[in-house]
Amino acid sequence: MIETILWGIAVIAPGALVAIILHEVAHGWAAHALGDPTAKLHGRLSLNPVRHVDPFGTIALPLMLFAFQMLTIGRIEFLFGWAKPVPVDTRYFRRPRQDMALVAAAGPAMNLALAFAIAAMGHLVDLPPRPVGIFLAEMIIFAVQINLLLMLFNLIPVPPLDGGRILVGLLPLGPARALARLEHAGIFIVLFGLFVVPAILRQAGIPSDPIGQWLLPPLFWLRRLVFTAVGL
Repeated sequence: MIETILWGIAVIAPGALVAIILHEVAHGWAAHALGDPTAKLHGRLSLNPVRHVDPFGTIALPLMLFAFQMLTIGRIEFLFGWAKPVPVDTRYFRRPRQDMALVAAAGPAMNLALAFAIAAMGHLVDLPPRPVGIFLAEMIIFAVQINLLLMLFNLIPVPPLDGGRILVGLLPLGPARALARLEHAGIFIVLFGLFVVPAILRQAGIPSDPIGQWLLPPLFWLRRLVFTAVGL
């Protein structure tokens, strides 16, 4: 069991760190391109992971999810996390709501681009000896899956998730302001709906699996699409 857990961490951790950190860096790059120097001034355009790691979201939570699933079901079905949010000052934008929507969209777009780029590396895994090739193949599969999962999770249309911020930029002003009020509580609402409510319903004998019903089917479809697109 210990060997399996260590193997799993070695396979998953590199792809997870790249996915989480470049997601946030993409927000900073987009904001900088639209005139906001805040991320650059705070050193958040750097690819140095130390500048972006959130002790809970980048390390503790993914490890807890990993360990819990390995100990209970013996496999990984769902894994996510986050880095420290990149600071953005919308006062620098010419069109604050619309430009913030573009900044928000940059994170999921980066994860999608990474998924394709990493999947294309699958053409190289036949070259190393068998144990190394298996390790690299699993690392690539998980890295693609983590990027796609991070993209889908962040596109949930509730702020402060990227999907919510994109929606705030697209809606008329009145509905946009109403939705924006969820900025501080939105992540708790989403996590409550994904984990706490289903657990309560299952205890009451009511089947409930929003991750399995809503997130995993599009995730597996996108994973097939990505690997097919790169010829694998």
